[in-house]
Parts: sequence; structure tokens; C-alpha cells
Amino acid sequence: MTPFPVFLAYDDKGSDTSLVPLVLVHGHPFDRTMWAPQIEAFSATRRVIAPDLRGYGASPRTPGVTGFAQFAEDIEALLDEMKVETFVLAGLSMGGQIAMDCYRRFPDRILGLVLADTFPAAETPEGVKSRNAMADRLLREGMRGYADEVLEKMVAPYAEARVKEHVHRMMTTAPPQGAAAALRARAARPDYRDLLTRVRVPALVVVGADDAYTPVADAEEMHAALPDSTLRVIEGAAHMPNLERAEEFNRALGEFLARVDGRS
Repeated sequence: MTPFPVFLAYDDKGSDTSLVPLVLVHGHPFDRTMWAPQIEAFSATRRVIAPDLRGYGASPRTPGVTGFAQFAEDIEALLDEMKVETFVLAGLSMGGQIAMDCYRRFPDRILGLVLADTFPAAETPEGVKSRNAMADRLLREGMRGYADEVLEKMVAPYAEARVKEHVHRMMTTAPPQGAAAALRARAARPDYRDLLTRVRVPALVVVGADDAYTPVADAEEMHAALPDSTLRVIEGAAHMPNLERAEEFNRALGEFLARVDGRS
């Protein structure tokens, strides 16, 4: 049986102030360094925490399928250990889906929810087969071939070379076992669409204008479902606007954080 929770590797930057802490959840198959521009920008004024999810980066790898509930429990246990009671929770792609599961588990601790380049629906039957087949492939072949194939879908073909290099490096260094476990978890994830209609805190929905994985239409549907949300479409970006257009992403996030700070 897979043990959980596990103690995650993490960055903890900035200091406790009157401003609400920010917790950042990375996507697949990345690690906490994907949030480098946000950690740098926001740790000057508030506490920013960015963990490596179980199976990624420097966090432990455990056998079997890692369910989204386990990812959420790991994050909750980390924040308990750090004595962080309330916070804004932001996630991108799979990280956004994990953020939704966190809201399902401990909504009273989340003062604001940021959902970037993600979607809430359960997997389709075709998607289940595809994700499980990809998990098998990663275990068999490793990460490089997959990384080469999807790089210019993760970030736009016109993205800066340094951004492409960073994203490709995260993908090629991701542990295949962790990536495969997470893919199987994504294949079995619950449907969060009804949950979104019951979110009682402000939400920010962000998406890259050229995102092929989670197109603008998906973001618009989430925006419509959430009772109190703002939608920001980042031009000149695909699936990772936080890296591709960090300044624009940070502006949207900063405005949202200021709103949450004012309410708190």
C-alpha cells in the first residue's frame, strides 16, 4: 500500500507579513522551479511556498498510482508542519486540478484560488487509454522522447529559447516513475465541475491565448461556473504563461492577491 502523506521538498521564500501567503502547485511533468518568476516577484512582500509534488523534483517517489487525494494530503501535511493556516492556492495544469482537490478537502484554509491552464472535467474513455499508454511508455523509454515531442505544445513555438530550455530540462529530468504514477492518477481523477460552482472564495482563471492543451474555451467555462472569478487570457503564450509571459502573468496574479489581501 502506498504510504502517505510524504514530506515534500519545497521552497519557502519571503517572510510572514500581514499579506496572505501564496502556495504554488506545479504541473506535469515539471517541478517547483517552474514557479521561479513568481517566487522571485512575490517573495519580496509575502511568504511564498512551492513544493515538489510526490514523485517529482526532490520529493520522494512511492510505488503505484498517486491519487489526487494523496497529492492534496501531502500539501496539507506540509502546510500543517509549516504552521501555515490560511493561504492563496495557485496551480497550473495538473497542479490546478490538484488545487481543486485541495479545495474539496480543506476549503476553509483557502482564501483565494488560482486556476491556470487547467480544466475540471473527468477524463474521457479515450483519455484514460491515452494517459495509461503514455505512462507505460515513460516507464519503458524514459522522458526524453516525450519531452522532445511535446515541448512546443507546452510552450509556444515562438517562446524565448531560455524558456524552452527550462521547460525541456524539467521534463527530461522528471523521474519516469513519478510521471507515470501521476498520469495514471490523472486518468482516474474525479470530476470537479460541480465543486467549482460551490467555491466560496475569489478565484482567478488564467490561460495562455495559444494553449492547445487547455484552450481558452475551457477557461471561459470555469470562469462561468465559479461564483466569484476573474478571467485573464495571456496573449503570446501557450500552456505555461507563468514562464512564457511572466510579467503579464505576475500582473494578473498580483492584482488578484491584492484583492484577497484586502478581504483578509
